[in-house]
Amino acid sequence: MSRITEHKIWNYTPDGDVFGRTRNAASSWLTILHGQPGFFTPTQPSPWLSFPGARTATSYYDSAPLRETLLELVDFSLINRKETPLAVGAVNVLDGNFAYFDNALETIEPEHVMASGALPPALPMVKIGTDHFWDGGIVSNTPLQHLLDQDDCVNTLVFQVDLFSARGALPRDIQDVMARHKDIVYSSRTRYNTDVYRRIHTWKTRLRDALQKVPADRLTDEERRLKDELADLPEIAILQLIYQQKSYEGHAKDYEFSGTSMREHWTSGYEDTMRTLKHRRWIAMPPEGDGIVVHDVHREE
Repeated sequence: MSRITEHKIWNYTPDGDVFGRTRNAASSWLTILHGQPGFFTPTQPSPWLSFPGARTATSYYDSAPLRETLLELVDFSLINRKETPLAVGAVNVLDGNFAYFDNALETIEPEHVMASGALPPALPMVKIGTDHFWDGGIVSNTPLQHLLDQDDCVNTLVFQVDLFSARGALPRDIQDVMARHKDIVYSSRTRYNTDVYRRIHTWKTRLRDALQKVPADRLTDEERRLKDELADLPEIAILQLIYQQKSYEGHAKDYEFSGTSMREHWTSGYEDTMRTLKHRRWIAMPPEGDGIVVHDVHREE
């Protein structure tokens, strides 16, 4: 059976949920046993059979193949020209603090990208300099906060893609519970980040208005600089694309990368993007003084 025919059967069979769940389960078991080509392989020996401190003692899989894949497919010299900003997030294993690796501040290497996806206990922590890092999704699964913290007074249009949805159905069995748990843990905290930014923007606006009422000769040099900085606050529009998972997708969604599943994800992303771009007013900058607005095609409809 060809992959195209298989894809049509999964999409249009009345019992597609059953077939889809069976297909995903089979794919996830193959991943558990053999890993993912070009991404990770099972750790040998098992961490349960390794001595403390050994290289194989802290993860179930080895992500060394990912480094080779990145070197083959990614032009890091182009990234490090700094013509296009790039930032990836990770968590310091020792102190639990979140860190962003930004090509505006440092040279980006494969290890920085690997650290941003080193989700424990499946994948090993990645050493950068003298520190070790895990996936930033443990703390926050979006670089939105890093973007909003730039404070560069530039009007910005943001496309944020979330692969996990914070909204979902009530679990009906233990597999649903595990899947729902991952959705909540890994979903981006967009609402929290935007609420915080709005509050900060409101206080900046109030401070700007207060400083404008004070005669210039009564202001200190620092207050004059602050008044100038607050004179042109940026407007930010966020277009949020949240993946709407299929009903048969289970808790293995973060490592089930079969060809059929990837095509379904790509199709979903393409369709959501096209639907979002049809709202022309969303692409325009918000009215002056609004600060930040968020649009989500699924929530709006």
